[in-house]
Amino acid sequence: MIAPRDLALLVADAMDAKRADDVLVLDVGAHTPMADYFVIGSAQTTVQIRAVVDAVEAQMTAAGAALVNREGDAQARWVLMDYGPVIVHVFGPEARRYYTLERLWADAPIVERSP
Repeated sequence: MIAPRDLALLVADAMDAKRADDVLVLDVGAHTPMADYFVIGSAQTTVQIRAVVDAVEAQMTAAGAALVNREGDAQARWVLMDYGPVIVHVFGPEARRYYTLERLWADAPIVERSP
């Protein structure tokens, strides 16, 4: 079983591989019982949103993580994927600016990632 932090970092790597913008991993475990980590990223087009979502799903399936629920689609400009301890948000640019989850969860530490 892969630790939640490692799963979150795998998600971030999958998002980076599809050139998602501003990928952040937030440690929200001390702030909410719903998850340990949020991974947030943006994509410029609906095609790129789909590519990022597909890459995340492939990476998590390969890691043995089960998708609990998925909400939204690329047309809606925000896709949420719930993997239990890791919740993934893939935004279009307008939705990312509007919802500003980073500000909403500003007390949550950002997990440092290797370059």
